[in-house]
Amino acid sequence: MVVVATTIEETGTAISDARRRGLSLGLVPTMGALHAGHASLMSRARRETGFVVVSIFVNPTQFGPHEDLSRYPRPFEKDVALCDAESADLVFHPRPELMYPPAFKTYVEVHELQDMLEGASRPGHFRGVATVVLKLFSIIQPEFAYFGQKDAQQVRVIQQMVRDLNVPVKLVVCPTIREADGLALSSRNQYLSVEERKNAVVIFNALSDIRKRVEAGERNVPALIRAAQERIDKVADARLDYLAIVDHDTLQPLQTLTGRALVAIAVFLGRTRLIDNILLEIPS
Repeated sequence: MVVVATTIEETGTAISDARRRGLSLGLVPTMGALHAGHASLMSRARRETGFVVVSIFVNPTQFGPHEDLSRYPRPFEKDVALCDAESADLVFHPRPELMYPPAFKTYVEVHELQDMLEGASRPGHFRGVATVVLKLFSIIQPEFAYFGQKDAQQVRVIQQMVRDLNVPVKLVVCPTIREADGLALSSRNQYLSVEERKNAVVIFNALSDIRKRVEAGERNVPALIRAAQERIDKVADARLDYLAIVDHDTLQPLQTLTGRALVAIAVFLGRTRLIDNILLEIPS
């Protein structure tokens, strides 16, 4: 049975015991509302490490003032059951006041990478992400940490933070898990009405159309974006927040496709905002 720890002391005791047994640690950081995408991260961590820790913490510092912090789903018992089913060893479930005690003043920023795409739409988001992830790394001290490709910019920000601050952890980036119709799994998908869920497939269809056009030889980025936006504009209740084709490493916009590129998208379906992305490898 998976153990649930709510304090740093409890977590430290469990981790020290794992270390004494010579086990390597894998961390799967989450905000709960777990689904098959999270399960795939746990499964890989289970295969590759000896002791799997899943953090479940709805991090308040990565939410803006008008975002969905108060209504973000928190089905904790169901989440613990999934962790148990995936043979996780420990769930770290801290209270906000433990992670951000009174007079907390230290935050982590990854300049430039945090300021575009999601960062432009959600100012301060990645400051919150980088800060909480570094705190988790400090508390748990895993050898490996597992993240999903769906959150591509988050992964890139954390990669830079780990490199710049010499954090001794290896990041493992796992494929996006999708529904049968292509919609990327997300904890926020449950906000969608039946009609919005049906329309949400336009996100994956737009990305797939870009990939097909690139495979057919198109390299003009504005033309690719224009075609995808026209597709989205035809769908009721769908509103494009951003669609960008950027260099994978710098996240700077491209005009002509070359090298490794990230196609990143955010779309509102009604009040629900969903993100997705694909990677393109363009032969030189």
